[in-house]
Amino acid sequence: MPEGLEALMYCGGCGQALVAGQAFCPQCGRTNVVDVQPGIIPVPNLSYLERRFNALSVGWLLYAGLMIFFGVIGLFFAEAFLGGWMGNWAHGPFSGFDHGHSRLHEFFNGPGMPLFFVRLGWVALALRAGLAVAAGVGLRQKAPWGRWVAIVAAFFSLFSFPLGTAIGIWTLIVLLNTSNAAGYEAMAQG
Repeated sequence: MPEGLEALMYCGGCGQALVAGQAFCPQCGRTNVVDVQPGIIPVPNLSYLERRFNALSVGWLLYAGLMIFFGVIGLFFAEAFLGGWMGNWAHGPFSGFDHGHSRLHEFFNGPGMPLFFVRLGWVALALRAGLAVAAGVGLRQKAPWGRWVAIVAAFFSLFSFPLGTAIGIWTLIVLLNTSNAAGYEAMAQG
């Protein structure tokens, strides 16, 4: 070992960096410590990482379910309101009583503007929910593509405050960590 470089030590339970010769981890209290040579990426205990990735996959699947539930309700309401299907409740400052359609409906269903944005919303909901489900399933199965799909899904979900932002940050913290990435690759190959 070159002079001036100390052997790095990492906890075998949580991956916390330790001072050379430290007998226990100050973060998790574990006494089983793993020595790692400089330049080698430490891999925390694989059972610890598996629990972490499984929790993340459950988070993605729950997020996808909530996104589908609230997205479908919101898009049905938007389509009903803009389509004039809500009867007298939708009649107000935007309404006209001819043919049972509101003026807002006529505006959006005019020559150049069908209910385009609602239809675009359905497509966006399907793509976002599909990406979230793929991230959850890929992480649960430890598929080689699962980590990258989850990272892409995390970047897209950052703009969906508050739940999407939270799961996006959680995913990026867990999956972009070098030792966690090495552990995921070891699980994906084995």
